[in-house]
Amino acid sequence: MLRLFNFDNGMLKEQALPEDPLKLSVATAGWIDAHDPSDNERSQLQAFLRTTLPESEDVEEIESSARYFTDNIGIHVRSLFIAQSEGRHNTVTVAFILQKERLITLREGNLADFRLLRMRARHGQVRANSPQELLVIMFEQKVENLADALEDIHRKLEDVGYLVLEVVNSDLEDAIDQLAKLEDSNGKIRLCLMDTQRSISFLQRHLRHDPDLQETAREIMRDVDTLMSHTTFLFDKINFLMDSTQGFINIAQNKIIKIFSIAAVVFLPPTLVASIYGMNFQHMPELDLKLGYPGALVLIVLAGIAPYWFFKRKGWL
Repeated sequence: MLRLFNFDNGMLKEQALPEDPLKLSVATAGWIDAHDPSDNERSQLQAFLRTTLPESEDVEEIESSARYFTDNIGIHVRSLFIAQSEGRHNTVTVAFILQKERLITLREGNLADFRLLRMRARHGQVRANSPQELLVIMFEQKVENLADALEDIHRKLEDVGYLVLEVVNSDLEDAIDQLAKLEDSNGKIRLCLMDTQRSISFLQRHLRHDPDLQETAREIMRDVDTLMSHTTFLFDKINFLMDSTQGFINIAQNKIIKIFSIAAVVFLPPTLVASIYGMNFQHMPELDLKLGYPGALVLIVLAGIAPYWFFKRKGWL
């Protein structure tokens, strides 16, 4: 699907996409957002740009030379964005092609960053005069959304911390599952922040002519540095809660083993007494005693009470 935008008196406006002629609308657009384009849309874009658009395999390459470069088409930046699906975060690579007259974005998946930008554009809240300024605004909004995601992870960690450290008889296995998901999300957000650092550093070299954009880029870099430190803090907190959870699980298991060990020791002397008087030797003097049977029962009870009293006195119970 193609979405076309233009710059109208310093504001980003979405323009209607006509059935025909599409080529003319593309030529006059300031921002072309290609979201999972069809084969026909892709071929028209390629004909308009006179180049081949990158495929999914090309976009996902991690080499710096494949993600940030310039050619006769324009400035190419391929940056990671965060997406959320079914309570989990995933990374999606967006390919940017920055030209003097327009910005082209090629992406797969439905990203919250682009939905928010379209909504703000419909309400006249996106001030941009050029594709270069719009690209910087996109990265600025991306960092803001990553900050919101980190705040959400921190709130969830507070809930898990309360569950692990303060709630008695809590479900610790569920806590481990939640911590694993939060660690994965935090790692992917950190990956997006690192990618944003490289993207902004590359763009700064090509936006030297605009002091305002340079200053905005520097502010983005400062925000990214702050958020990187926050992700480190979250990793430490997650590791602490994970270690605490595993420690509490080990303590609970040790208590169970302790109960079985004490039970075995307590019942060992009575079992020994019962085993002795369960023997079938012919000459056993106690067999002729009138009170032999009740005496054996009393001896069995005392043999069980004695170790229990000893453990209790030592403070082992």
